[in-house]
Amino acid sequence: MSFLKNFLKSNYRDGEATHGVSSFRNLSEAELDAHMSIARYGDFTLTDAVRPSYNLEIIPRTGFRHEWYVDQDSGARIPVLMSSVTREKLFDTFLSLLDPLGETVDVVLETSHDKNNGQHTDLYREQIDMPVLQSILYDFEDLLMDDGCCGIAILNPRKPMEVQLDEHKLLFVYGRENGDYERAFKDNQIARIEDLRFVTEAEHVHSSSDEFQQRFEQLCYQLGIEN
Repeated sequence: MSFLKNFLKSNYRDGEATHGVSSFRNLSEAELDAHMSIARYGDFTLTDAVRPSYNLEIIPRTGFRHEWYVDQDSGARIPVLMSSVTREKLFDTFLSLLDPLGETVDVVLETSHDKNNGQHTDLYREQIDMPVLQSILYDFEDLLMDDGCCGIAILNPRKPMEVQLDEHKLLFVYGRENGDYERAFKDNQIARIEDLRFVTEAEHVHSSSDEFQQRFEQLCYQLGIEN
C-alpha cells in the first residue's frame, strides 16, 4: 500500500516484525490512522515516540524487571534494571534516577534521525554539572519524551553507573550498585514484574519529525556537543 509505505518512511520507523510479516502490511489508511491515534492501553499512556504492533502482540504496561548486559569482548556480566513507565510518571522517574549518579556526570546522546535499519549515532559530552544538566533536560522534555529517534544516557564512570532513557522511552540502569535505583522505582510506584515484556520485544513503530530533528540539534548545542 503506497500510503502506508510513504507514511512510515516520512514519519515513522519500523521495528522488526515477528516472523518477518508486518502486522501493518494490509492496513487501510483509516485502520492505520486509528491505531496510531491510540495512546492509552488500560492505565498505561504511551508517549508519542512509539506505537506497538497493530496486532498488539505486546500491550505496554508499567513495571521493571532485572536483566543482564553481557560484554561481548570481555564476557563481563553487568546487572541491568529495565523499566517501562506510563507517560504521566516517565520524566519524573527518569530525573529521580539521576540523583544517585553524583554531582558531575557524562552525557551520551543517541540519534537515529536520517538513519535506516536501526542504525544510530552516539554523541558524547564529558564532565557536566548535574544541576546544569537537569535544567537543560527540563527545557527539552518534549524532545526526550516524544521523539522516537532520540535517546539519552547519563553516566558516572567513576562509580560506574549509567541511566538511559532510550528512543523507545524505556528506562535502563546499568551497574552493580543498583539498590538506590530500585528504591527510586518503588518510590515512583513502579512495581517489579519479572515476566514483564516490552514493546521492543515485538514489532513496533517509531515516530519523529523535522521539528524534533531541529530540537535535537538545539539540545546538542546547549550541551556543547558537535552534531
